[in-house]
Amino acid sequence: MKRGLLVMNFAGAGGACEGAKMALGRSPDVAINHWSKAIAMHRVNNPTTRHYQEDVFHVDPVEVVGDGWVDLAWFSPDCTHHSRAKNGKPLDNKIRGLAWVVIKWARTVKPRVIILENVAEFLKWGPLDERGQPIKSKAGNTFRQWLGKFKAQGYTVEWRKLVAADYGSPTTRERLFIIARCDGEPITWPEPTHGTGCAKPWRTAAEIIDWSLPFKSIFKRRKPLAENTLARIAHGIHRYVLGVRHPFVVNGYAPTMIHSGNGEREGQSPRVYDIHKPVGTVVAQGVKHALIAAFITKHYGGVVGHELDRPLGTVTTQDHHALTTTAMEVGDHEAEADALLDRFAKPAAPTLFDVLDEKPKRTRIYDIGHRMLSPRELFRAQGFPESWRIDIEHEGKMLGATDLVALAGNSVCPDVAAALVRANVRPAMAEAAE
Repeated sequence: MKRGLLVMNFAGAGGACEGAKMALGRSPDVAINHWSKAIAMHRVNNPTTRHYQEDVFHVDPVEVVGDGWVDLAWFSPDCTHHSRAKNGKPLDNKIRGLAWVVIKWARTVKPRVIILENVAEFLKWGPLDERGQPIKSKAGNTFRQWLGKFKAQGYTVEWRKLVAADYGSPTTRERLFIIARCDGEPITWPEPTHGTGCAKPWRTAAEIIDWSLPFKSIFKRRKPLAENTLARIAHGIHRYVLGVRHPFVVNGYAPTMIHSGNGEREGQSPRVYDIHKPVGTVVAQGVKHALIAAFITKHYGGVVGHELDRPLGTVTTQDHHALTTTAMEVGDHEAEADALLDRFAKPAAPTLFDVLDEKPKRTRIYDIGHRMLSPRELFRAQGFPESWRIDIEHEGKMLGATDLVALAGNSVCPDVAAALVRANVRPAMAEAAE
């Protein structure tokens, strides 16, 4: 029996494709993306999909579809030149105009369902001035023109902002979704499955952490951390460890601690201690392990981080999220930790890790560890399954961390995509089958 095609434009790492697979039980038929590294990842994870590595405007929809039809056309055009994250940098009209390809597909092959994902600022799409800045008085003008041409092709169009955590991904990533239909069926918005009022709570950042990965003490590093990074770490400790009665304590799994100053000063590699094993010999300066409290540090302006018992913040295309850990009982760097915390604002409340022994003494921190989240952890935050391969070879080399982080940050959260596809594409397929 013939079936409608699933076509993914701007396929990227494959989040929307994985969502469609979760909803419909099959990989997309067509994936289009200009970036060779994205296509490499997509091809490994969707070997039966027909891949086009080229500019979406250069792909002929009629040629792609042939004598068939399209049940779903998904579009995730580059959002960076709509996003407020550009912080006043000049915007590119060509990149902002990538969504015009939707009209090309609507006009030529009439997909039954079209879904577009972007940042909320897409609704303010309008002309730019000579400095590459949006003209405030004309905000939304281009979007309304685009919408008018879309509707002129016979489509009903609706849009909403959805938070990925509400549909099962452990991230608070919020994106605008636009759904359009031309088959006369109603547009359906899936109900949230996680969070307040739902059967399941939000998933947490703690779920994505690989506690077996080593982290390095922030003290006595060969290359000291930047002042801003140290400030964020200190403020985060005051806010999420010392300033709360029940900080997140690592249990079940414990991180491996690397002490930069232990061995390195003699030209040796840092010593690594496995917290699953008994502690080493107790020495006058204290042993190398301790009760561990942890939180997420964010490396971009105006924020500190957040607790591990809530979803991760929005994953970006640059490596912005880090795990910070504090050793609360023993360690090598009590004096340095005290000095660091004293340089920044002290907690308003009494130190509250003292709940462990109910004594009104100042909590001591004996070491502080810090590492960036790994690409696998970021893909987990987006909601990709463990089976999703990121160990991808491209042009004879494995994809590096920078590319993998960019692919994760650009990706659609599969859980949200699955909910939207499940709610809107199955009816069209059932009708076709009849």
